[in-house]
Amino acid sequence: MQLKNFLDSLILLGAIQGFIISLLLYLKKEKLYANKMLAAILFLISLACLNLYLLNQNISNGSTIWTIISLIIPLVIIMPIGPLVYFYTESLYVPGFKLNRSHRVHFYGSIIDIFPSLVGLIFVLGAILQIIANNEFKVWGNFIYQYNVYADFPRWLSVTVYTALALRKWIANHKSDAQTWPKQFLISFAIFQSIWLLHLIPYLIPALSDALLDWVGWYPVYIPLTVMVYWLGFNGYLKARPSVTGKNLDAETIQKTLAALEKVVHRDRMFLNPELTLNDMVKATNIPQKTISAVLNQHAGKSFNEFINQYRIEEVKKRLLESQPHLTITGIAFECGFNSQATFQRTFKQFTGLSPTEFINQQQKKS
Repeated sequence: MQLKNFLDSLILLGAIQGFIISLLLYLKKEKLYANKMLAAILFLISLACLNLYLLNQNISNGSTIWTIISLIIPLVIIMPIGPLVYFYTESLYVPGFKLNRSHRVHFYGSIIDIFPSLVGLIFVLGAILQIIANNEFKVWGNFIYQYNVYADFPRWLSVTVYTALALRKWIANHKSDAQTWPKQFLISFAIFQSIWLLHLIPYLIPALSDALLDWVGWYPVYIPLTVMVYWLGFNGYLKARPSVTGKNLDAETIQKTLAALEKVVHRDRMFLNPELTLNDMVKATNIPQKTISAVLNQHAGKSFNEFINQYRIEEVKKRLLESQPHLTITGIAFECGFNSQATFQRTFKQFTGLSPTEFINQQQKKS
């Protein structure tokens, strides 16, 4: 019993620290957008920790108010964490990065977390209006419990997939970077996801679930999660954003860098390579990665992907106006360096303001 109380106290203290650090990050003097996303990640993790602490204290037992609150206020909001991890990592290297409307789709999965509270709200309103009998609470409560059991799998899958994508992208584009914080950040999530999976597998098996919770409860998941809150909060607040500023670059360096990039990308047509990375550009130009990043971000006003995609889009536009009956629009896009139809469609509209079909129709009307 003493061990349980100690672990519960540790989880509560972790949640409190998470809330404090998330507030400090949000209000931090530098006001970087990355800080706000890390603050959101810590806040959501801390909410989940607080939820477990409240459940372990059984404070809703015998209290109608706490029962209603626990039904209608979602504390376990996990689905947004995966996208936030991915975009937080990107924001560390892309000056001026901000979430926009095109990113909303990544957060639609949050309905999985909100749905139990919507069900709870319907029950509470139904009970108040006497449409639903109070003695049906057990049935509704069991439904919400069973739903949350199986909702944990898409939650785990979402965080795992986005963490893997972020780690893959970071390794491909920044593996030579001396800054280690983004890598440490992503690896910490990868380790936690492995721990969560070891608990999740027996938890999702009905014959093992009750025995697992009676034996170890949720401590094997939430103690590591609490450690992550302490570690992420401390490091996230103290670690500086990787420097990609170009304040110390002279005009000659900027001009030579842009000329070298123009040569290898356009004249050598490197943009046709769908696997092209910033590290490939470093090897092709013999220019340090940070210099390339600084010139593109601070002087060209583009991220590396935007810089490459502008050449791809121009090539696509050129080929769309040529007679190539053996190729579809998607086929042309793939030949020009895109490896995803969705990415191509989004990028084409970003640069032209039109869809590929609208662009073709517009050009036909002009001719």
